[in-house]
Amino acid sequence: MIDLHTHTTASDGRCTPTELVGRAAAAGIAVLSVTDHDTVSGCAAAAAACRAAAIEFVAGIEVTAVFEGVDVHTLGYFIDAASPPFAAFLGAQRRVRIDRLRQMVTLLEKDGIVLDADAILKPAIDDPSIAAGRPWIARALVEAGRVQTTNDAFRLWLTPGRPAFVPRVGAPPEEVIDRIHSASGLASMAHPGPRVPDEWLTRWAKNAGLDAVEAYHPDHDAPTTRRYVELAARLGIAVSGGSDYHADQSHGGRSIGSVALPREAYERLKERHRQGQQGRPVKT
Repeated sequence: MIDLHTHTTASDGRCTPTELVGRAAAAGIAVLSVTDHDTVSGCAAAAAACRAAAIEFVAGIEVTAVFEGVDVHTLGYFIDAASPPFAAFLGAQRRVRIDRLRQMVTLLEKDGIVLDADAILKPAIDDPSIAAGRPWIARALVEAGRVQTTNDAFRLWLTPGRPAFVPRVGAPPEEVIDRIHSASGLASMAHPGPRVPDEWLTRWAKNAGLDAVEAYHPDHDAPTTRRYVELAARLGIAVSGGSDYHADQSHGGRSIGSVALPREAYERLKERHRQGQQGRPVKT
């Protein structure tokens, strides 16, 4: 079983990298990627745990881009986590995340809900390699007794159109794809679903070097998965897939490995990366 979309406590997941790998091993995962939001800080510990568990590890990331006001999530695979330019780019992304969450806490206060922003953001303040995210506020709202569940927090306060939502600021997809390439990675558009039109995927595949699309994802039913597999074939790109596991009810409560990438698709993904590294100039 191959799961190329998981999250840890380095961003908005609930498992440490070591705990995540333990759950992956118990589920029979053979290939695992940690794809935390805007950080690769969980990859070293996950890689070490995978070696001990005889699991093939793929260093990954999920970077949030913004295009025409829409959050566009781009997965990076086979990342060089030590790339200094990529590290600097991600550091800027994480600082924007902190600013955004502070704005959300301020909006909640205007509606009579007072939360301690410094306490919520403490993990990311103490360790700048950790990426803050909206689930942190959702959990604080539950702990404060303002909502029953994190799903309620998002539904009532933290999604577009709700009182405490703040639109994201981020790099355009073309830049994110280029940044991933600069770190020796392969770029795959995450869970495009209804938010990312096919014409956008076509544009980025043809003009920006998009390498793959995430066809296998919990948000995609069988016909949707098949449609993205067929679109990828027409565009000459690969497909990726995984469970998007967070160990958190606000992400569907799904289990690790609940959606897996077929082995043949994974081999094509690796081959696409190998060919890309042969033909792509190294950036410094």
